[in-house]
Amino acid sequence: MKIRVVLPPHLRKLAQVGAEVVLEVPEPITPRSILDAVEAAYPMLRGTIREHGTLARRPFLRFFACNQDISHDSPEVPLPAAIATGDEPFLIVGAIAGG
Repeated sequence: MKIRVVLPPHLRKLAQVGAEVVLEVPEPITPRSILDAVEAAYPMLRGTIREHGTLARRPFLRFFACNQDISHDSPEVPLPAAIATGDEPFLIVGAIAGG
């Protein structure tokens, strides 16, 4: 399935792509399958979105599907149909810290 993924500016620059990429992702469509496809298509992003060994989400990145923050959900949870059909993009958002 063709999935739309929006990357934050620092990852766009590293991968030398525009704001949104379209990737072929095998079913089931889950955060893990999308991130696997992103890292396969753009190897320079390995270790920038997920930790190398554990594949845990890196600090200061958040994942959104259909306006819902799914950053703390299981990476194996099936994503909404709107993501799977490409109607809505999967968002990888750089979090902002400060105080």
